Amino acid sequence: MDYTKQWTDKASEILLNRNIVKVRYMNDKEADDMGWYSRPVAFLLDNGVWIFPSADDEGNDGGALFTTLQDASVLPVLRMGD
Repeated sequence: MDYTKQWTDKASEILLNRNIVKVRYMNDKEADDMGWYSRPVAFLLDNGVWIFPSADDEGNDGGALFTTLQDASVLPVLRMGD
């Protein structure tokens, strides 16, 4: 089975041609509900789906987002209480 194609197709189905309508960091309660100590940035899509990064695919903690921008190369995680 071609897992790259399978997951690329799934990611495209979820993300392609969608608009980000809201951006914010998870609050302490949301991160705590996930069992996390870090609060990642989250995106709300125009179809009501929230997208947020995790440290790994097991959901062990919130994750950072890296960009190709020189002045904002990373959107960091924030710690609980920050």
